Amino acid sequence: MALTGIEIFKLLPKTNCKKCGFPTCLAFAMKVAQGQADIEQCPEASDEVKAKLKEAATPPIRGIVFGPQNKSIKIGEEQCLFRHEKKFFHPTVLALKIKDTDKNIDEKLQEVVNSQIERVGEILKIDAVFLEDESNDPSRFKEAVEKIINKAQIPMILGTFNPHSAELVLNDLLTIRPILYGASEQNIDEMVSIAKKYNVPLTVTAKGIEKVISMVEKIQSLGFEEILIDTEPQTAIELLTDNTLIRRASLKKRIKSLGYPVLTLLREKDPFYETVLASLAILKYSSIVVLNEITGWKNLVLFTLRQNIYSDPQVPMQVKQDIYKVGQPDENSPIIVTTNFALTYFLVKGEIENSKVPAWLAIMDCDGLSVLTAWAAGKFSASKIAQFIKESGIEEKLNHRELIIPGYVAMLKAAIEDKLPGWKVVVGTKEASGIPAFLKNYVRNRQ
Repeated sequence: MALTGIEIFKLLPKTNCKKCGFPTCLAFAMKVAQGQADIEQCPEASDEVKAKLKEAATPPIRGIVFGPQNKSIKIGEEQCLFRHEKKFFHPTVLALKIKDTDKNIDEKLQEVVNSQIERVGEILKIDAVFLEDESNDPSRFKEAVEKIINKAQIPMILGTFNPHSAELVLNDLLTIRPILYGASEQNIDEMVSIAKKYNVPLTVTAKGIEKVISMVEKIQSLGFEEILIDTEPQTAIELLTDNTLIRRASLKKRIKSLGYPVLTLLREKDPFYETVLASLAILKYSSIVVLNEITGWKNLVLFTLRQNIYSDPQVPMQVKQDIYKVGQPDENSPIIVTTNFALTYFLVKGEIENSKVPAWLAIMDCDGLSVLTAWAAGKFSASKIAQFIKESGIEEKLNHRELIIPGYVAMLKAAIEDKLPGWKVVVGTKEASGIPAFLKNYVRNRQ
C-alpha cells in the first residue's frame, strides 16, 4: 500500500533545507505521495529510507508498454478496485483476432483501421491485432505477420505456442514490440528465453489462478518481469471471479505473482454473448480483450462503456476550446458562446442543428463546468469571454459584431460590451430547448 504524505514526512530528515526545491520537508513529502516528486530529490535522505520509499511507490500492478513507438500503448499500473475511489488510468485495449490461415486478412485488417469513431471529443477504435498461429507453420505465420505490418503499423499480439514461430517473426519486429502470447506449462522455458532475447512482454496462460501463480513465480525467478496473465476463463462467472481475485490480491495483499495486467482471450463465438463477456471484462479489470469479430454495433457498445469507465469521475467530460461550425456558417451567421461542458456542447449544437440556422458555436474552456457553475466559479466571466473572442480569430470571419450569450448569464451583457468595444451582446435563451425558436426570430429580425 502506498505511503501517505505524513508517513513519508516521518521518514525524512525534517531539516527544511529546501535542496529538494520545495519550501519544507512536509511540502516535499506531500508531492512525493502524489507522485509529483521523486525521493531522489532529497539529498539528505538515507539509502535505507530511499529504498523503503521506492518499494512503497512501486505500482502494485506492473505497467507494460507495447506497440510501434509512435503508436505505443501502456496498460497496467492501476491503483484502485473501484473507479469512484480514484480513477482507472489505462483503458482496456480491444484487439481483433486474425488467424494466419484466414484468406481475408487484408479485409479484417481494414475493419480494424475503419473502426475509428469520434465521441465527446475522443477518438475511439479497435486498438490492436491478435494474430493466431492456427497453422502452427512458422513460415505461414511469418507471412501473415508481414502482410499485417506492411499494411498498417498497429500494436500486435503474437498468438503462438510454437517457439520456432515466435523466434522466426520477432527478429523482424524489433520496432513493433509486440506482446508474445503465450507461455504455457509445456513451453515456458523456451518462451521466457525468447521474450528476454527480444525484450517483448510475455503472456502466461493456464487454466486457473493457482497454475498461473506457479508459472509466474518461475518466470520471476528467471529474472523476467514483463508479464501478462490469462487464467483462461470459460464463462462469465469464471471471468468475474478470476479477475476480481487477481485485482484484490495485487492491490490489497501485494501478492507480486498476480501484480500484472490481465489479458482476456474470448472464446465465445456468439456475437451477442461475446459482447456481454467483453463488457464484463472491461468493467472488471481486463487490460486487453481479444475479440473474434468486430461490427459497428458491437464497437459502439464497447467503446462507449470503455470511455465511461475510464473517464475521471472527478473531472467533467469536456470539449476542446474552439470555434465550431454548425452547418455551413458564413460571415453573416450568428455566433453563440457557451462553456466546454460536454453535455452543454452537445445540447446546444443539437438545438442549433434543429433550428436549420447555420451558426458559429464558440466553446470556451471552463474546466468542463456548466454555464452557471462556471460563472459562479469565475471561469465564465465578462473579461474571460472577451479575451476568448478576441484571441479566437472569429472577428476576421464575420462582417458583424453581435455575440449571443446564454440567458443564465444575462447579467454579463454590459460588462462584455465594455470589454469588447464595437460588439453588441444579445442575451439568448436559458434552456437549450429554446434555441431553435430564438435563432429563427433572431435571423428574421436582422433581415
